[in-house]
Amino acid sequence: MPRFDSPSVFGAILDRTAGQFRFAPKGTMAPLSRRYVPGTLVLETTWSTDKGWAVIRDSLTIAEWSEAGGGGGSDGIIHEADLSLVRVAECVEGEVDIELICNPRFEYGEDPAIWTEGEFGEATAEGDRCGTKLFLATDLNFDLGSGEAVGSIHLKEGDKAFCSLSWGEGIDSHPRSAPESIERIDTTQDYWREWLVQGKFPDHPWRGYLQRSALVLKGLIYEPTGAILAAPTTSLPETPGGERNWDYRYSWIRDSTFALWSLHSLGFDREARAFMRFVRDRVEESEDGDLQIMYGIGGEHDLTESTLDHLSGYEGARPVRIGNGAFDQHQHDVWGALLDAVYVHRMALAENATEADMEVIRRLVQAAIDAWPKPDQGIWEARGKPRHYVSSKLMIWVAVDRGARMAHQYGNKDQAEEWNRIAASFKDEICEKGARDGIFRQHYDTDALDASVLLMPLVRFLPPDDERIKATVLAVREGLDDQGLILRYITDETDDGLSGKEGTFLICSFWMVSALSEIGELDQARRLCERLITAAEPLELFAEEIEASSNRHLGNFPRPLPTSP
Repeated sequence: MPRFDSPSVFGAILDRTAGQFRFAPKGTMAPLSRRYVPGTLVLETTWSTDKGWAVIRDSLTIAEWSEAGGGGGSDGIIHEADLSLVRVAECVEGEVDIELICNPRFEYGEDPAIWTEGEFGEATAEGDRCGTKLFLATDLNFDLGSGEAVGSIHLKEGDKAFCSLSWGEGIDSHPRSAPESIERIDTTQDYWREWLVQGKFPDHPWRGYLQRSALVLKGLIYEPTGAILAAPTTSLPETPGGERNWDYRYSWIRDSTFALWSLHSLGFDREARAFMRFVRDRVEESEDGDLQIMYGIGGEHDLTESTLDHLSGYEGARPVRIGNGAFDQHQHDVWGALLDAVYVHRMALAENATEADMEVIRRLVQAAIDAWPKPDQGIWEARGKPRHYVSSKLMIWVAVDRGARMAHQYGNKDQAEEWNRIAASFKDEICEKGARDGIFRQHYDTDALDASVLLMPLVRFLPPDDERIKATVLAVREGLDDQGLILRYITDETDDGLSGKEGTFLICSFWMVSALSEIGELDQARRLCERLITAAEPLELFAEEIEASSNRHLGNFPRPLPTSP
């Protein structure tokens, strides 16, 4: 707390000693089932014990209030995070004993809590060094003697119990009873459903998966700035027990393209505008158009990477990292990703560029042109030798092409023609140096395949019926296949500076679905999409990667996945 990228309070997923918060039937370790309440981000867990059944609802709650003058929207309602994690247990059959274990360990487990007991069923936990305070309220009898809040309650059929853990100002407004907690969760459910109904979802058997993806994307937005996280976790391993453990609690400019495609195609223009404001602010900070590939969710530039050597890591995967050393890498796809996002955004909202917009676009296009002759680390942030990656060259072409389109819309014919000539020359080089035997490769000096070239038909580099596009898509489908899913590349053929294998990349498999659709392989596309849907985690969520042999999810979790094009 207080931000996605702040130090952890409950870090048990990375080390058992780093803090936990348990509210569940006593002695029962694994739930019978879990689901999200349909159309919401409220979690419902069903537990079975020897003597009965219990259902527990968990929610980071949303508050609402009416603002004078109706400033919150057409109904005058403003919604904001309630700064509370609320949990309500109900015995639905028989009887159950619910236990509470609340053991905050601030600063990634290094700062133990100092507890202060308050009114009956209330206590405050404060970090010894960091000063962060949490407020616990519950109707369980609990004891603080062990340095953690430990308690239990016996429930019979129809009985309910609650606990809420809150942070920040306005403690007096946080729930202090089961009825208040139930009301707060119900309000939160209503909020998510009211938000979801604003979207444009097709009448299709997979409609529910699109809605779940939209909810995940919304849940990963840092509302104060509009930034979208790559994931809310750090150091969940891509290789079990290995070193491919990264901190993804930041906002990648590259993701702007995929996020904007999704938000606009589903009709969530408000969130799209907020994210574009975040990106625009980063652009305005750069006078020469030079952009980082990622930023902190508050716009921070310095994301220096370090390791937390006191943490054992998820299932022993070390090191545990905070920060991300790739923040100052040169990855030349950033300008194409950004300008494509700007172009998509303006097309979706039917807005033409202004003179002020065009001045920013000129800076970005020129920065992309200047980067053209130089090698980079590529879309996968390889920590090996810089190369002339085909996907990086592709996205520089996108930057110049989209700049030309927007210059044409603005009425600057000469600028549009100049950029079109440059884009054509870049396309010629990519086709000449980036392909072998009619198949686009990872970089200019290799025959290795790379799933990032699947973006070619999606960004309209060549027509989908071009033989080189068809051959490339089918070659990647065969050459990077792992039991039906797609690897981003073959690790033995790629100098990424790391050891160990990795799973199939979900984003690459979804790109493959789109690419197969583009080239007319609709049956293959549908089969692959069905394979991906069946591989979803039981809560219909996806991690970054999947171990194809077991469907085990690997890497940081959950990840927002593109719902289009």
